[in-house]
Amino acid sequence: MPPPPPPRLGRDEKPPTSDGDSANDGNRALGLSPRAGWLDDAPAWLVSGMLHLAALVLLALLAMGVHRDDPLSLTVSVTDQIGEQLIDEPLTLDNTTEIDVQEQVLTPDFLPEVLDPLATPPDTPIDPTGLAFASQLPSVTPGVALSGREPGRKEAMLRAFGGTAATESAVLEGLRWLQRVQQRDGGWSLLGNYSNPAANENREAATAMALLAFQGAGKLPTSSRADFGQTVTRGWRWLLERQNPDGSFFNSGGSNHRFYTHAQCTIALCELLAMTGDESYRKPAEKAVAYLIETQTDLGGWKYNPMVQSDLSVTGWVLMALKSARMAGIEVPSPVFAKIEGFFDLVQRSDPLVYAPLGSRYVYEEPDVFNREAVPTLTAVGLLGRQYLGWPADDRRIDKGLEFLLTHKPEWRRGKTDVYYWYYATQALIHAGGPRWPEWNEVMRELLPANQVKDNKERGSWDPREDAWGASGGRLYMTCLSIYTLEVYYRHLPLYQQRATR
Repeated sequence: MPPPPPPRLGRDEKPPTSDGDSANDGNRALGLSPRAGWLDDAPAWLVSGMLHLAALVLLALLAMGVHRDDPLSLTVSVTDQIGEQLIDEPLTLDNTTEIDVQEQVLTPDFLPEVLDPLATPPDTPIDPTGLAFASQLPSVTPGVALSGREPGRKEAMLRAFGGTAATESAVLEGLRWLQRVQQRDGGWSLLGNYSNPAANENREAATAMALLAFQGAGKLPTSSRADFGQTVTRGWRWLLERQNPDGSFFNSGGSNHRFYTHAQCTIALCELLAMTGDESYRKPAEKAVAYLIETQTDLGGWKYNPMVQSDLSVTGWVLMALKSARMAGIEVPSPVFAKIEGFFDLVQRSDPLVYAPLGSRYVYEEPDVFNREAVPTLTAVGLLGRQYLGWPADDRRIDKGLEFLLTHKPEWRRGKTDVYYWYYATQALIHAGGPRWPEWNEVMRELLPANQVKDNKERGSWDPREDAWGASGGRLYMTCLSIYTLEVYYRHLPLYQQRATR
């Protein structure tokens, strides 16, 4: 801006005197323009205001202490619940830990149906509750359905779905028993050095069942020695050496063991691949899955021999193996599941007397030469299979089927004890959610820990003598299925989120 012009003189005014020149000299000393003397003519209030404003700006800059080169640094932590501190240590619970049961049973409201239980985006958004349900997530990422087993999320799911200190303590004691009865070569045995063994030996099945129990609690070969890491590593080293060139794992056992054994080994192997991301397990897992696909019968299921007959019990295990393959990112053609759906249609039943629609109950096989009626055990297998095959959570057939299961709650007495049934029914009920889950869970979570062996060398196991299939499966079978059932709170993410329409 140019300096202002000199003031015009009036008729009676005189030119500036030497005082004006003295003012200009002072301005020069201050580094101002010689013509800055115009400030002398400014009102006093204006000069004072300008000085105060300059002082305020200078003080503000000094107080801020701004440095343009200072980087912005943020530290982000994730916690399972708002207000909790991040805890790296694993959860440690024992029988003495007191938990208010009523506060632990939290059933979320107004939750939508899960369309794809294995869906998640490549980068799963952080949920402050620690419970990101698979239904909210649109694309497929291997392993997401098993992420409830991870530290942090595991504890959150225990709280949310009704697990207690007693259930976790029972799981831990069961794993310790399995660790004690592990064979020197790393595998497990159905005829091991323990009381009440199975009727027949099948080491591959025994090893797969034990590994599934460890993996259900998040124990992997990468876990520390104190956290069963070496136990699991030795088990897998033994089992992987038993895989046959055609991909199957069955080498010995009863005539009805083949596909039970292979399905259990496949589930365990696909879980291992999904949970670790270790690509060295992919080829064995793909071979195991391919063997199942190649041996599916025309009816759509599996039974005791390749491509010969189908029954719901064996097919239920195989369906879980194929779903585990999808969790691990292994391709399973859609027609395979369509054929399984067709087989389920053959063995579904209704009950007109209680207005239960077709598809709410299930029998063993078709054709059923013994004309057997639908029973709770096979109905539980059928309902869980239908959930994994895509029936919606509010389907009336699912609803009536679960109602039937609740008329056969767990009881520990001869003729009623059936951990095979409890294993399937527990999964079907927790996936469906709603008020029926706590009604079942309040019984199951008390019954199993209460009947676990508390002393002697079998501490941590479950006695098979009262069980419907205990004489055939033995103590290791009984213990593994009991552990799976008590791991249900975090073993898989729920297939559905509770709908408000229930």
